[in-house]
Amino acid sequence: MLNSEACQSLKPVEKVLILLLHEQWRNDRPVSYGVREASKKIPCSTNTAGKSFKNLTDLGFIECVEESSFNSRLCSRARDWHLTWLPYLGNSPKNTWDKSSLQNKSTVSK
Repeated sequence: MLNSEACQSLKPVEKVLILLLHEQWRNDRPVSYGVREASKKIPCSTNTAGKSFKNLTDLGFIECVEESSFNSRLCSRARDWHLTWLPYLGNSPKNTWDKSSLQNKSTVSK
């Protein structure tokens, strides 16, 4: 996946975000990772990190499994992500990033 044209065309921040998400991956649970954590680790602005999450979602590299929540009295939790290039809950990888890149090529060639 990392050597694919789809991945090579990502912005540097998005490539780093993919690596950070991959570090947290386990087959038995989604990856819980938020914009603020990403912006600190990359480093970049929270706006840039948010755009990177959105672009990776739009391109099919990640899918949101559960939305984030914020409660100042209890606790906050980051979004949960499924990394589509990896197995999840015993299922094979979806590789939707590959399908979306194929669709983009066919749209451009028309």
